[in-house]
Amino acid sequence: MGAHVSRTDFEWTYTEEPHASRRKEILEKYPEIKKLFGYDPYFKWVATGMVLVQFFMMYVMINQSWPMIFLVAYCFGGVINHSLMLAIHEISHNLAFGYARPMANKLLGIFVNLPIGIPFSVSFKKYHLEHHRYQGDEKLDTDLPTYLEAKLFCNTFGKFCWVALQPFFYALRPIITYPKSPTKFEVINVIVQLAFDILVYYLCGGKVVVYMVAGSLLAMGLHPVAGHFISEHYMFRKGYETYSYYGCLNWITFNVGYHNEHHDFPAVPGSKLPEVKRIAAEYYDNLPQHNSWVSVLYDFVMDPDIGPYARMKRKNRGLKS
Repeated sequence: MGAHVSRTDFEWTYTEEPHASRRKEILEKYPEIKKLFGYDPYFKWVATGMVLVQFFMMYVMINQSWPMIFLVAYCFGGVINHSLMLAIHEISHNLAFGYARPMANKLLGIFVNLPIGIPFSVSFKKYHLEHHRYQGDEKLDTDLPTYLEAKLFCNTFGKFCWVALQPFFYALRPIITYPKSPTKFEVINVIVQLAFDILVYYLCGGKVVVYMVAGSLLAMGLHPVAGHFISEHYMFRKGYETYSYYGCLNWITFNVGYHNEHHDFPAVPGSKLPEVKRIAAEYYDNLPQHNSWVSVLYDFVMDPDIGPYARMKRKNRGLKS
């Protein structure tokens, strides 16, 4: 079963999350960063192009064998779908059309969700924004693993299984630990997605539906692009709760690897986060960072000092008005 993790609890901290104070300090020194706030006018076309690629692939996969379905889903379709998930992450911050056009952002999110096969665009936003505002909060930050996860998946084999099953924990954890009443647009998101899935099944068959959904699930587990789930906030060095990654996979993930920069400036679109780092280099160059998401996955599974407990956590203070 492998080595047992060395930690028996989360790393509890009683300080505020670091991003708000660093944002204030950086803006005082480099007010020109405010010019980067807003939205990326090219983003919607990139995201739409990726959706169209997946529509074309649905036609290509109609008569393929089952082994080919899963192989292409893992190596290609899942990568596109994971990138679309990160497009939805950008959309959750209104970075597709800007804060002045929330409806356009929502509708694009529902459209971009289609090839993924599982409705989550609207629900993701209402939880993700609280992850930013209440990072590490034991209740409000649903990015944190539960005690049950940490206790069950506490050795090498367990962590391997936890990584493989990560899409299920990621999707179900908020519903169980912090349930919220569904909104009108969540219902619309579900109806539109299910109608699309049924249409794909009718026109292309079950294999293509499996290609969509399997690609999404496989690329969220034991997959190089899924390394960002762990690299972003798991404590690889004591006292640091957010980590950036500056490698080549940022090219297909809307620069989500620039995670310290993103949490410091969530109003800056992913395409401009490298410019934030360039301007305020002294604030980021010396922070612990990752060079490989594959190494992150390997170290998470094999290193007994890292596991689901390796997160910085704060006592819940309740929602502020």
